Amino acid sequence: MKSVAAYQGPMDELLAQAAAPRYANEVWVLVDDQASTLSLYRGERLLERFSPVSLGRGGAEPQRLRGSRKTPLGEFRVSRFNFESKFHTFIGLDYPTPLHARMALQSGVFSEQDYDDYFAHYRRHGQPPQSTVLGGYIGIHGVGVADPEIHSRFHWTEGCVAVTDAQIDTLSSLVDIGTRVVIR
Repeated sequence: MKSVAAYQGPMDELLAQAAAPRYANEVWVLVDDQASTLSLYRGERLLERFSPVSLGRGGAEPQRLRGSRKTPLGEFRVSRFNFESKFHTFIGLDYPTPLHARMALQSGVFSEQDYDDYFAHYRRHGQPPQSTVLGGYIGIHGVGVADPEIHSRFHWTEGCVAVTDAQIDTLSSLVDIGTRVVIR
């Protein structure tokens, strides 16, 4: 399988601009891989900061492949909530985004047909497909059935961002469908 790391220009540009509010009272989330934090903002005012957070066992990269256990970097939107998840609560993100699809095409991970199929699904369903070679079902969730001790010491997820159950309860009460989430 080809590497997706070779083509990152647009993602670097996006991440350089994404970690700032779009408007004065925007509620948005910043996940910082280096600091191992999740911060919730209203505009530029910090509302909550959770630390440490757990990311994918494989680290974080501009693009992930299904099964890589990597957390994708980028700018996402909250697309769904599952309050009956085995991880307590799951806040789904709209990964893979059109930028991830374009990067996959330009790096050779997606064929032209894969790219066309991605956008056909997006147009038909209003959300990205979750079963491409890029994987899917990325979100922010609690610990749930997982081990809280492991959570406090290691990155353990398959590619999601994990916080404690109490933290996901707080976060899910403050964000909504469409809330912007930046993972950098």
